Amino acid sequence: MSRLFEGQFIHLLALCALIGATAAVAQLPQMTQGELWGLTATTWLWIALGSAVAHQVYVWAVWRAELHYEAVTRLLGAKGFRIFQLIFAVLGLSRFSIVALAVANRDQLAIPAFLRWPMAVLFIVLAGYLFYSVIRYFGFDRAAGLDHFDTDIRDAPLVDQGIFRFTSNGMYIYGFLILWVPGLILQSPAALVAAGFQHLYIWVHYFCTEKPDMEFIYGDD
Repeated sequence: MSRLFEGQFIHLLALCALIGATAAVAQLPQMTQGELWGLTATTWLWIALGSAVAHQVYVWAVWRAELHYEAVTRLLGAKGFRIFQLIFAVLGLSRFSIVALAVANRDQLAIPAFLRWPMAVLFIVLAGYLFYSVIRYFGFDRAAGLDHFDTDIRDAPLVDQGIFRFTSNGMYIYGFLILWVPGLILQSPAALVAAGFQHLYIWVHYFCTEKPDMEFIYGDD
C-alpha cells in the first residue's frame, strides 16, 4: 500500500494549497462577473478546476493500481488499457470547460491587443507543435501511460524527435499553454486563474505520481 500512496500526501497538501489560493482569488469582483447557459462564472470556474482534479486523481489511482497490483487487467483483461484510455480522454477533454468559463467571464480585463494576441498565437504554436510531436513520434498510448500496463513498451527507446529534442516534459511545459488561450483572447481573469491552477497542478502530478512511477519502472537513472 505504501507504493500506491507514494507521494500522495504531498499531492494532497499541494492541492489544498492551490484550491485555497484559488478560492481566495475567486472572491474578487472581476472573477464573479458573467454567466453562460444559466451557470455563473464562479460555477464554471469550479467545474474547470474539478475537471482537472478528477482527471489527475483518476490517473493516479489507475496507474498505481495497475503498476503495482495489475488490478485493471485482472478485472478487465486485455481491454483494460483501452477502457482506461477512453475515460482518460473524456476527462482530459473536460478540462476544456475552461472555454465556457472564459465566455461566461469575458471582457473583465483590459489586456492590450498587442500583448494578448501575440501571446495567444505563440501559445497555440507551441502547443500545436507539442501535439504534432506526440502524434508523429510518441503516440497517444505512451502519452496515456501504456508503460504502466505493458512491460514490452518499457524497452522502447526514448523519443528525442520533434519537441522532445528540447525537453522530455513537453506536455507539461508546452501542452498546457493551450489552456491559457481562451482567457487571453476573451480577457477573462477567471479563465486565466483556472489555467494557472491547471498548469501548476499538472506539475504536482508529475512530481508526486509520474516521477516516482518512472523511477520504479525504469530505475533511478
